[in-house]
Amino acid sequence: MTSPAPTEPTELVPPQLSAGPRPAQGPAADEGLARRLRALACTAPLHDLDARKANLAGEYSVYAMAEVALAAIDLVTLHMDFDTGADHEQIVARLLPRVAAQAPRRPAAEHERVARWVLENLINVGSVDRGFRAVYGTFGPDGVYVRRDYDFKLLEEVPGYGGGVYLRTTDEAVNVLVGALDTDVTSAQIAAEVKLEVLISRGRLADAQLAAEQARYRTVQYAETLRKTLEATRRNVRAVDWLSAVPDMIDEALAHVADRYRHENAILTNIRKARDEAEDPEHKRRAAELVDIVKDCIRRHTQLQSRLLEAGPLFRAEQDRQAFAQPATRTGLDLYGQLVAPLLPLPVEQATRVTDAYFARGTGLRTPGSVRMGDLIDLLLTPPMEREHLGAEMPEPDLIATPDDSRFSEEQLATAMELLDLEHDAPRRLSGLLAEARRRGGSDLAYLVALLAVHAASPPVGTAYRQGEERLLFAVDDGTELDDPEFGGADLIVGTALLDAAGMAAARTDTA
Repeated sequence: MTSPAPTEPTELVPPQLSAGPRPAQGPAADEGLARRLRALACTAPLHDLDARKANLAGEYSVYAMAEVALAAIDLVTLHMDFDTGADHEQIVARLLPRVAAQAPRRPAAEHERVARWVLENLINVGSVDRGFRAVYGTFGPDGVYVRRDYDFKLLEEVPGYGGGVYLRTTDEAVNVLVGALDTDVTSAQIAAEVKLEVLISRGRLADAQLAAEQARYRTVQYAETLRKTLEATRRNVRAVDWLSAVPDMIDEALAHVADRYRHENAILTNIRKARDEAEDPEHKRRAAELVDIVKDCIRRHTQLQSRLLEAGPLFRAEQDRQAFAQPATRTGLDLYGQLVAPLLPLPVEQATRVTDAYFARGTGLRTPGSVRMGDLIDLLLTPPMEREHLGAEMPEPDLIATPDDSRFSEEQLATAMELLDLEHDAPRRLSGLLAEARRRGGSDLAYLVALLAVHAASPPVGTAYRQGEERLLFAVDDGTELDDPEFGGADLIVGTALLDAAGMAAARTDTA
């Protein structure tokens, strides 16, 4: 006789949990998810390189583009300094051995093309702002799902103080290297160096080298934060909080640099000891590389300390310069009123002297192109091509008429200008003009008259004077309220003013 199978115990579920969807997690958990989504977005351009390499003309599937991109970010990070960045051609030259190692039988020109293509895509040359954008979702305080845009850059081109354009890595690019996002620089730096010290004491030099490189990346990121603060101060001293935020940051950074300097010198002593006592050649090589990396960290911290000490005097100097700088007194150039209108009545012989002088000084400098010897020889030795006497046949253009999508017709504009032609009449109220416009053309004509009258409330007198206009429509608000079924606001006084034609002719003669 078999015993009955035991039954599963029934789980009691509270009614408030069994019905309805599960509520969204708290803001802290959602912020952690948002940080991971942004970290994933920073790696998307690297994965996109491998996805788009099939579009290149040729067989490029053998190249690991994401690997080359990470190497490029690494090189730019290590070669940029506080004031300048990394040279574009130098980065390409240092990328070539890694690209050539992936396809050693391919020609050198192809290796260079791959390196330049990866570098240009990291800069995102094809976009307007040369940046990337990712869309991710998060929950607001009220629990509603909201989509947000995350704009970031990996490499950016910046001008150098001594001239030229350099490459610099952004915080997002450094975070791609170390595998984190929006991490506090100070805490990450301390954690990386404590980890480095522990790994060295245990003899794990391979892992210690990776930790040392991550510590150096954090040092670069700390210097980049200070550099951006000083650049913002040079542009506008009011845009940076020098009352509390920046002084606190400088004090914290100076204490951090002093502590890291003592820490790194102790680490350097331990590395040298491990290098001298190691018998394995691989351990000696790893220890020697670690010595170079930690020395570079010490050098960067020393440079950062000097910049921190110069930050206070720089703020005071920029405050004095921007507070007492005289505003610009030169006005902009009106090409039509000051150049075209005075020159049109003149003979060509007199007008060309003015245009030649203007374009000689207005077009700016042009850098002459340099000729390479190889290109010159190819150009001289290439036989000339036979050309048709009248040139190549021009294709017949396919013209498509542009549809007229304007709201108002030419007849309505002519009627509105006729209503507003008050040269020989006294100024009129806008309410009377609107009523007459409705009688003659309906609601659309009244709307057009209202637009022209509002535009005349601030007439461009100077521009009309320079362009030779004889009449100018004006509108004045005397405080009377507009009584109209469609429009509200002020009942403007609309009239026509005559400009000084003799004065305009004299001004044009003086300009010519």
